[in-house]
Amino acid sequence: MPFHYQTRIRYGECDQQGVVFNANYMVYMDDAGEQWISSLSPGGNFQSLGWDWMVVRSVLEWQAPAHSGDTLVIEVGIVRYGSPYFDIGYVGTVDGKPAFTARAVCVSVAPVTLKKCPIPAEIRARLGEVVEMTVPI
Repeated sequence: MPFHYQTRIRYGECDQQGVVFNANYMVYMDDAGEQWISSLSPGGNFQSLGWDWMVVRSVLEWQAPAHSGDTLVIEVGIVRYGSPYFDIGYVGTVDGKPAFTARAVCVSVAPVTLKKCPIPAEIRARLGEVVEMTVPI
């Protein structure tokens, strides 16, 4: 089951056209991913797991506008595992209608040194199985 994150779009996150400024979708993705992984961690602190990750590539496809005051709901889940890579999928909706889809290619890293490392078995178990989501490649 994908994790569900929601946020209310603020006026300052919109551009002169009155819709969410494109770069802010990446901020929403980052917030949603952090909240998801933190929810899987003891005390809500993923750093306590002795593991970290970095986004190395993102692809986002916009479907429809989100406006100030809208509630954006984002489904988040693993869409592919590799080693040491994994892909997080994002599907954003407003009032149940598609707003954007995205994929973040992430790499598992050791804290502090940020050196690539295999995804620890405990972390993979916490992240769960691959979920079916239609996201960009």
